[in-house]
This record gives sequence, C-alpha cells and structure tokens, in this order.
Amino acid sequence: MKNLFLAFLIIVTALQSCKHKNANEAYLPPVKSVFTNYYEERLQLYPLEATINGDNRYNDRMSDELTEEGRAKLKEFYKKYKAELARYDREKLSDEDKTSWDILLWECNINLAELKYPTELMPLNQIFSKHLFISQLASGSSSQPFKTVKDYEDWQKRVDGFVVWCDTAQVNMRKGIQQGYVLPASLIRKMIPQLAGMNHGPANEHLFYAPVKKFPKDFSAQDKSRLKKEYADMVENKVIPMFKKLHTFVEEEYLPAGRKTDGFKSLPNGEDLYNYYIKYYTTTNMKSDEIHKLGLSEVERISAEMEKVKAQVGFKGDLKSFFDFVRANPKLMPFKEPKEVITHFNKIHEVMKPNLKKLFDLTPKTAFEVRRTEAFREASASAEYNSGLPDGSRPGVFYVPIPDVKKYNIVSDESLFLHEAIPGHHYQISLQQENTALPDFRKNLWYSAYGEGWALYAESLGRELGLYTDPYQYFGMLSGEMHRAIRLVVDTGIHSKGWTREKAIKYSLDHEAESKESITAEIERYMAGGGQALSYKIGQLKIRQLRAKAEKKLGSGFQIREFHNLVLESGCVPLEILEDKVNRWIASKG
Repeated sequence: MKNLFLAFLIIVTALQSCKHKNANEAYLPPVKSVFTNYYEERLQLYPLEATINGDNRYNDRMSDELTEEGRAKLKEFYKKYKAELARYDREKLSDEDKTSWDILLWECNINLAELKYPTELMPLNQIFSKHLFISQLASGSSSQPFKTVKDYEDWQKRVDGFVVWCDTAQVNMRKGIQQGYVLPASLIRKMIPQLAGMNHGPANEHLFYAPVKKFPKDFSAQDKSRLKKEYADMVENKVIPMFKKLHTFVEEEYLPAGRKTDGFKSLPNGEDLYNYYIKYYTTTNMKSDEIHKLGLSEVERISAEMEKVKAQVGFKGDLKSFFDFVRANPKLMPFKEPKEVITHFNKIHEVMKPNLKKLFDLTPKTAFEVRRTEAFREASASAEYNSGLPDGSRPGVFYVPIPDVKKYNIVSDESLFLHEAIPGHHYQISLQQENTALPDFRKNLWYSAYGEGWALYAESLGRELGLYTDPYQYFGMLSGEMHRAIRLVVDTGIHSKGWTREKAIKYSLDHEAESKESITAEIERYMAGGGQALSYKIGQLKIRQLRAKAEKKLGSGFQIREFHNLVLESGCVPLEILEDKVNRWIASKG
C-alpha cells in the first residue's frame, strides 16, 4: 500500500509539472504573432508605407523620423522586437518561420544601425526626398486614394503633417550646416527649380489642388463645393507659403553653405556612414575596395561583348565613337509624340507574352500599365515602377519620363521594359504581395540587392523571351548592364576614393552610350543616395551565380521555371538567405 501511495504521489507530481510547463509554453504565443504585431505597430510609425501598401487606416498621418522624439520611438520599436525574437528558440521553428525570424532580426539590426547616424540633418535632396514623394501623392493619380469624402479629408490632414515635416526639415538642415552635415552645392541647385515650381499660384492650377478637379461621380454637390473651397484654402495658405519658405531657405541660406566635395567621405564620420549604406543596400559584408575592383572587372568583360556588336553592325570606329554614334543616331529617335513611346512599350509586351510561360508558371494577378512620368518631376526622374495592389484597386505602373520626345532614344527600351515591368519589378513585387503564405510584414518588404538584382537578371532573359533580335536592342541590354557595372566603380569612387562629380561623369561617358545629360543626372543620384546604386549588379551576379550552380549540379534535372519559382516565391530576402535557400533546394534534388 505504501508503495502504491508513493507511486500515486510521483504521478501527481509529474502531472503538475507537465501542467506547469504547458502553462509556461502557452504563455509564449506562436512566433507568427510577433510578425503580425511588428507589422501592425510598424505601420503606425511609417504611415506613408501603409498607404503604399494599400492600408488606408493612417492616410491622414505623416511620418516623424526627423524629430528627436520620433527617432527615439523608432529606436525603442526595433529594440522591442529584437527582444521579442530572442524569446524564441529559432531551431524549433518551421523553415518558413525561420526565414521570417531571420529577416525580422535583420530589419531590427539594420534600422538600429542607421539610427546611429544623423541622417535627419540631410532630409532633402533632388531625387530621394519626401517633398517629391508627397507631391506625387498630391497629384491624385498615385498611391494616396481619392475615392471617398473621407479620402479627401484625410489628405488635408496629411498635408498639415507635411507642412510640419518641412518646417522640421528646415530646422535640421540649419543644424546640419553648423555640423558640416550638408549636401553638395551641385545637388542643392537641382532642388531649387523643384521647389520654385510649387511656391506660387494660382491655387486652382497648383498640383496640390489637382484631386478636386476629378471628383468621383457619386459626390454630392455640397461636398464638392465644400472641398473645393477647403483645398483652395489649403493650397493658398499652407502649401504655397510652405514651399515659398523652403525655396527661399534653400536658395539663399542652404546653397551658400553647400559642400564643394561630392562624396560621403567628406562628411563627419562619413566613411562609416558609407560602409553602413553598402551593407544596407547590398545585404552583404562586401567592402568598398572589393566592390570597386568587381566593377572594373565587369566593365572590362561587358566592353568585350560590346565590341562584338559593334563589329556585327559594321561600325569602323572605336567603342567610344560607337557610343557617340548610338547616342546621336536619328533612326533610334523615331518618335514625334509622347504617346508613341507608350505604344512602343506595349508592343514589346505583346512580343514577349507567348514566351513568358516557358520561363514562368508563377505569374501575378495584379493589373499593369505603362504611363508617362508626371510633368512636375519628369525633368530629373528616371524610368521607374510603382507597385499595384492585389485587390485590384491600383495597377502596377511603369513610369517613363519623356522630357523631349524628339530626343527619346529607344536603344535600351526592351531591356528597360524587362527590368522595370515584366518580368522584372512587376512580377517580383506583385507575386510577393499576392503570396498569402507570407506574414504581412514580408509581403511589402524591399531589399534593393534582391529586388533590383532580380530586375537586372530579368534583363538577361530577353533572348529567351523573343527579344533582342535587333543588334541595337541587344547592345541596349549590354549598355544597361554596363550602366550598373559602372555604378560599382563610380559610387565607390565618389564616396570612398575621393572622386569628383566630374571624374565620375567622364568615366561613365568613356564606357557607356548614355547622353551626358542622363549621365550627369545619374551621377548626382549616386551622390544623393550613396550605396543604393551598388545593389543592382551585386544582386544580379548572385542570382546568375546561383542559377549557374543549379544548372551545373542538376544537369538535365534543372527546370528554369522551378528555379524562378524558388527565387520569387519568398519575396524580397537578404542575399545570404536566398543563397541558403537555393543551396538547400539543390541538395534536396540530389
């Protein structure tokens, strides 16, 4: 009996222990809840990101990354979720949850690293800047919706926040002047006409008045009348004065204080800042010297390919003379009306369509269209893709700047379409957004090395898709690849080797067929956003390397559609995570 009683006590104790253990395990929610909570909390800190993602809950808010309080909130946010991840044993998670865990940890670490630098002191530039993005939203034809009365009211509140943001930017830029943390004068000059274009009326012709010129049909006459008056008042008494104040400050105070140097290296702690941007944009631990040498090697390789095309078309001069010939060839500038450019891109799409299914069985449902870039930013804009939404409320849009249609050169149009549209950004971003298996924070995530790397890899698929039958279009593809190889050289040259703007422009002119105007705008883009230009070639080379490895290891078992599915299905990931995924796939097939 005594032994039976002891046995009973042991069983009861064990059950209580299990119950206690299970209670503790129940206290730790599934790791997916961390991913969900992160995304929900993040949108409140980045309301513009929410709008882009099609989440309209915060359409009346402006971000706050310029104030000390706002930056402190961001720091606490990333620290909080880094601590949340540490509560979980990564090795016990599913493969997909491990990937999400790894990506979220990367996000926390890379954003905390950025907050160590006083980037808030240089909030404006001529290309990567909120004054341009908000103006694009103001047009009424971008991500900010104008479908309901509330949408129109939300925008007025967001504009109020934008006015405050611009005032804060001006305060910060004055601090930047004092601390030597200021833009190069050459970039400041490019901002002046942008601001001047917004600093005057009449109010009813201003870009920020545009949404009330295209009301939805179901709006009542009373709402239309009220909103017209409110928008006129907003433009006249808030928007124009704000742009006028900013324009005066930039022209009269900021420009005289502008740097005579061109790269980050001349900023306080600028070398470390550039190293951070290399890591941020390439998602690798590559060093500046390594990237510079890789760029020189790629320029040499692609130049040899260009020589072959030059010989094919029978051009007798040297390669630099051929660049000049291509730049000025009237046969490559055939259009008289901007709409002809748009029609041309749509024809490229039609040629590709029968061949797409040979390379892809994952294709997006999101609608797609080609548009001309808006006039207010066309002069300094590059071709670009703006993502659509899976619910069909917004198509993916390939924007094409056509500042002077008679000088518009078509030599790179096929590769440009492959990159910016299909199967480049439109496929990659839309498939990511449409993938219901991904946690929400990953559906709209962007890593430039992956996203731009994929788009540049997509350019190399032209012959497989029925394009590049014209040697000039193939030369255009080589020119596009050369353009990205040159970026490795000039971006690192400017920001870590002391290259001047003029030296970088000359190097580009010597090695590619772009016009001087286009190259100048590109070099100034790299000056404003150091490191971003490195991502294209670094990502493309990694994807090509992984494809070559899979083809070699799998032989006849290699299926191109399966490889493309593998690369695209998880959306944007740091390159190390992509490489690990492909390696595991190759191993599983062997």
